Amino acid sequence: MVVAAPSSQSCSISISSNSELGSLFAAFDADADGRISASELRECMRATLGAEAAVSAEEAEALVADADADGDGLLDAAEFARLVARLQQDAGEEDRHRGLRLAFVMYSETENNMEAGCITPASLRRMLARLGEHQDVDECRHMICRFDLDGDGVLSFDEFKIMMNAA
Repeated sequence: MVVAAPSSQSCSISISSNSELGSLFAAFDADADGRISASELRECMRATLGAEAAVSAEEAEALVADADADGDGLLDAAEFARLVARLQQDAGEEDRHRGLRLAFVMYSETENNMEAGCITPASLRRMLARLGEHQDVDECRHMICRFDLDGDGVLSFDEFKIMMNAA
C-alpha cells in the first residue's frame, strides 16, 4: 500500500501489512502515548520524507481533523489506519519509492534513532522486536543474506527495494 498526502507536493508511505502499519504508527507516535497529534504527523513526515514532502501545520491539522472520528484532535491507531487507507488512492510510483524510503529508514535506525544508511542484522532485530517478532541476530543475518547482493552483510536501499518488490 502506498500513501500520498493531499498537498501540492506529494509524499508516500509504503505499507504492505498490518504489522508495517503498526510499526509506522509507532514511528509517528513520537511520545508513545498511543495517539498521533498534528505536530507529530507533520514532524515525522518532514523528518522521514524530507523537506520537499513536508506539510504545513495547517495541512497536518486538516489531515488529523479529517480522520479524527472521536473528535479528540488526535489519531488513534484505527483513525490513522483509515487516514492511510484514504490517502493511498492517489499514490503513484514516485510515492512508492518515497514510501520504501520511509520503511527503509525505520528498519535501518540505530539504537540512538539515527539513520545508519543500511539495514544491519542488529537494526533488523530491533525493528522486528518492536513488531513483536523476536529473532536473534543470527536469524536476522540469515534473512539479510537472501537479498544482500553485494555480500557486505547489510542491506542497502537498493537491495531493500528488491526485497520489498519480491514480497
